Parts: sequence; structure tokens; C-alpha cells
Amino acid sequence: MTDTTSSRPEIGRRVDANGIGTNYLEAGEGTPVVLVHGSGPGVSAYANWRLTIPDLAGEHRVLAPDMAGFGFSDKPGNYSMEGWVQQLDAFLTALQLDKVSLVGNSFGGGLALAFAARWPERVDKLVLMGSMGVTFPITEGLDRVWGYEASIENMRSVLDFFAFDRTLVNDELAELRFRASTEPGMQEAFSSMFPAPRQRWVESMTTPLEQIAALPHETLIIHGRDDRVIPLDNAWQLLQVINRAQLHVFGRCGHWTQIEHAKAFNNLLLGFLRS
Repeated sequence: MTDTTSSRPEIGRRVDANGIGTNYLEAGEGTPVVLVHGSGPGVSAYANWRLTIPDLAGEHRVLAPDMAGFGFSDKPGNYSMEGWVQQLDAFLTALQLDKVSLVGNSFGGGLALAFAARWPERVDKLVLMGSMGVTFPITEGLDRVWGYEASIENMRSVLDFFAFDRTLVNDELAELRFRASTEPGMQEAFSSMFPAPRQRWVESMTTPLEQIAALPHETLIIHGRDDRVIPLDNAWQLLQVINRAQLHVFGRCGHWTQIEHAKAFNNLLLGFLRS
């Protein structure tokens, strides 16, 4: 692994994970917790988890990788849930992490579910936030997110689907996320991941219900009541299927639970990890 010297907070250390040069953020000491980001345009571990990492790092060793094609990790040109699962496995192996708690956001929730179903012994606790992983008719919000083409106007339109509180979607945020979405190779990678028709990519990220039902892990499911990207019904499905599950729903909250209700989200997460 290597350290990257940069004044940019989204660029951290780098490790080879199954042939994928993987950028990751690390902070804190203690039991390891791995944060897996979502799949929006211009997303990175830092963009998703910048308000989560500092609080979590007070009690845990926190690691947040950029998955292949996102952020500052390699962009190999072909993307699949199997490839991302293998990357996550290799990432943990490279860092000699035998067992971790996994926190997955949206696409990252689907990835965490797939990983936990394949290697249940490598997962301590599981947190699924606005999670994919079960089948649902694709929403207009998710279709727009995955169909993003780079422009400030399109970025603002996409961000409007994420937040319940529209004041969070200001010109500065739209500009920051637009610039992130146009980093070298980013738009080419993103546009190749989820071409239309996009319902098939929802299906490709599902884990069979019988495998989800077999999960032995204590699981915290978190969802925004007003989420227009991933439907709240996903959370109810997961609650009904996972034996050792609990669900917390935030009102007046869209797909950005960890941003719109950052303090409450962090406290909820810390309490669950302590229990």
C-alpha cells in the first residue's frame, strides 16, 4: 500500500485490490468498520462519508474505499457486481482484515449484502442505508442518476432527487459534484456502467432472498422516508427477511440520511456498533 501526498481530502492511501488500484480513506483505531459508497455521478468515499468518518473514528478504525470506476480508484472499463465484490474481498485481504463491520449506502448496501452472503464469517455487523440488494421497479430518481450526462444543469437535477431539503442542493455543491464527475476518465467510466434499459442493473445487484434470510449478522437498516431514489419498501423487505434486523426510518429525509441527519445518523451507527 502507498500513501498519496495531496491537499485534496478525497485522495488517501492506495492499495492493489485484485488488480484494481484502490484509493481509500482511513482514520481512527479500534475494531474495523468499512464504509461502502453509493453509485451517483461524481461520488467518492469522501463525498459519501465525509460527515461520518470523524465521529466513527473516535471509536473505530474506519476505512472507506473508492470502488472501481469511482473516485480515485482505477477505472478498468468493465464493471459488474461480481467485480466489485471481488475488489472488496481483495481490499480487505490486502489490509489483512479478517473480519469487519460493513456499512453500505445504496449501491454499497447491495454490495455489502452480496459480500456478507458469500463470506458471512468475514462480517461482524451489517448496516444497510437506503440499500439496494432486493428487486424493485426502478424509480425515476435512480434512472436519472444512472443516466446522468455531464453538465451543471444535469448535476443539479440529479442532486434534487437525493435531498428532501432542497436548500442542501446549492450552486456550490452542484459545481463540486460536477467537477468530480468530470475528473479524467470519470464520465467515461460512469456512462459505461448502467446503460439503458436500466432495470437490468437493479436486478444484477440483487442477492437471492433465501441467501439474505440466511444471514446470521446483527443488521441495522436505515432509510429516509422520503427517498425518491431507492424506495422505502426495500427497507421493509430487508426487515422482513433478515432475522436479526432492526429498522430506523428518518422522516423529512431523502436518500442522503448520512448528510441530512448526520449527527443522528452517526449516533445511531455508533450505538449499534457498540451493542
